[in-house]
Amino acid sequence: MSEKNREEKRSARERMAAERERQKARDKRRRALVVSAAVVGVLGLAAVVGLLAANSGDDKSDAAGPVVAPKGAGDKDGPVIPVGKDSAKSTLTIWEDFRCPACKQFEDGYRTTIHDLADKGLLKVEYHLATLIDGNMGGSGSRRAANAAACAQDAGKFTPYHDVLFKNQPAEPDDAFGKNGKLIELAGEVDGLVTDSFKKCVEDGEHDSWVDKSNKAFQDAKLRGTPTVRLDGKDIFADQRNPLTPQKLKQAVEKANRN
Repeated sequence: MSEKNREEKRSARERMAAERERQKARDKRRRALVVSAAVVGVLGLAAVVGLLAANSGDDKSDAAGPVVAPKGAGDKDGPVIPVGKDSAKSTLTIWEDFRCPACKQFEDGYRTTIHDLADKGLLKVEYHLATLIDGNMGGSGSRRAANAAACAQDAGKFTPYHDVLFKNQPAEPDDAFGKNGKLIELAGEVDGLVTDSFKKCVEDGEHDSWVDKSNKAFQDAKLRGTPTVRLDGKDIFADQRNPLTPQKLKQAVEKANRN
């Protein structure tokens, strides 16, 4: 490996680590804001709620409806969308938020390796969807995008649409994914995805409550943030002493399948 490639990988890991620290700082600021609102009373709290509502995109309603899981979804450690063959000897568990910049960096760096291993039947991937950035920044883009991805799962096109969303992720403060029209527009990049049933699923928020249940599982698990990446139950993405690379992931999965 050339020195330039090593520097680029080290730089990417440093950016992702910095983004996780920024997320922690935003969580702390948000908790402080909620506490302050409680102290000043109901009017102060109403002002905070109003601010969040003003950034809620075009979500028709946040009212909880029945939990409707997308086709093929499971409920292992919370709602999950599985990709790959059940016979694979390795399982990669990923907690992601479609608005999360660090998640995009992870996807951009590891997408090809993960798809290759899954396509070869060596790796099963379990995607858990969270709405962390909606809570930190306001808006509804995390929730709306997760619902749309679940709608794509119904159509058997979760993986390509998942990739399109991350490739077209807006800047973190931009709640572009809060617009159902934008999500349907991006679905046009996936062959055969834009159908009347897909559009209705997106616009009706058919899987909103399922997304909420998934995010609740993320909160209950008290995970360090997004992305959280585990290979066969071991957190392999947070260890800065032995940082993950696509090559290390490939070698670990291939080794597990030889045993």
